[in-house]
Amino acid sequence: MPHRFALIIDPVAADDARDDFADTFTEVDAAAPALSVGELSTQRGDGVFESIGVIDGHAQEVVPHLERLANSARICDLPVPHQEQWHQAVAVAAAQCPPGEAVIKLILSRGVEHGPTPTAWVTAAPAPDFAAVRARGVSVATLDRGYDLAAAERAPWLLLGAKTLSYAVNMAALREARRRGAHDAIFLSSDGFVLEAPTASLILRFGDRFTTPEPTGGILHGTTQLSVYDHLASRGLDAGYDRIPASDLARADAAWLVSSVRLAVAVTAVDGGALPVDHALTAELNEYLLSPRD
Repeated sequence: MPHRFALIIDPVAADDARDDFADTFTEVDAAAPALSVGELSTQRGDGVFESIGVIDGHAQEVVPHLERLANSARICDLPVPHQEQWHQAVAVAAAQCPPGEAVIKLILSRGVEHGPTPTAWVTAAPAPDFAAVRARGVSVATLDRGYDLAAAERAPWLLLGAKTLSYAVNMAALREARRRGAHDAIFLSSDGFVLEAPTASLILRFGDRFTTPEPTGGILHGTTQLSVYDHLASRGLDAGYDRIPASDLARADAAWLVSSVRLAVAVTAVDGGALPVDHALTAELNEYLLSPRD
């Protein structure tokens, strides 16, 4: 797969009883135009997506990703995707991936304005080479996300907790972090609690306990974070969820940003203050995350 692979999905109802969905997939030239100019994913970012890591042709954590896609669709009032249909589409895309690391993206859009159905497609492409950043880690700047922990419940129309195509704010946050001399960002709630990074979950270690922000304050429940917790639990380590004050970041004994494609990256500094880095555990986590996982 020298470039990209693309598959258009004709979405079916979530309760469709068939077993084989091959006739609902259409392979298209990923380098050719395929979307209408009225497509709401491009006009308004009105849709949801997932990025799935692929290792040697094995798509990682497919079910958690599909469950999160369905949850995002519900939050956004989109038709809930048929789990088996999308699972089969992922399998088709994974079969086109070369040895090594790749990424599959799932996109469910509201479709063409005034159209009768949503638009859906899957792409596959080689993943960027993150070996160097996994080895050296990243510095982060903390940024106010502009809402408190209760905002998701108080204002559901903000779509907090959905992985939407509207990523302009996330990209702006990364640019601001770089203007401040950092590689990445960590969002804070306006009432002073740790949330997540623009494209990753955050895991902290305090002594012998690993912790991540509770996924109740309008943040995504990270699929890679769940995999890391499975690995930590297999080693008998204490890993849980907490409401973490922003002031606790500076006293962490170690911290990682974790995501489906970049995997586990140590945080080396927060707002210019150095953090301890556990290189051995970082390498262990990435070795685990690079192994085939369902």
